[in-house]
Amino acid sequence: QVQLVESGGGLVQSGGSLRLSCAASGSIFRIVAMGWYRQAPGKQRELVADITSGGMPNYADSVKGRFTISRDNAKNSVYLQMNSLKAEDTAVYYCCADVIKVTWPRNQNTYWGQGTQVTVSS
Repeated sequence: QVQLVESGGGLVQSGGSLRLSCAASGSIFRIVAMGWYRQAPGKQRELVADITSGGMPNYADSVKGRFTISRDNAKNSVYLQMNSLKAEDTAVYYCCADVIKVTWPRNQNTYWGQGTQVTVSS
């Protein structure tokens, strides 16, 4: 099994910053890509940012210039630094990882964390 555990959410005022962390553990052979999605009430889950194993980031237009994704391959972890937060960033943020497991067959599957609430007050 593979588990993803997020931390770092909370309540912040508009213009403030938060840093989300996510650590993967379990039967991991290799993590191909890691990322963050978010889901606001009444809306579909959307990509915020993702990053390849080589460190190439990709961002949603709505967060470019404000959010920074990074990862530590040695720790199987991914981070999201969120600056200049806006009320519209309020959502549950989910970590995800595309994982190749140790056990055979070494299929690639996507795993999700339980989510962490980010609330930005205006």
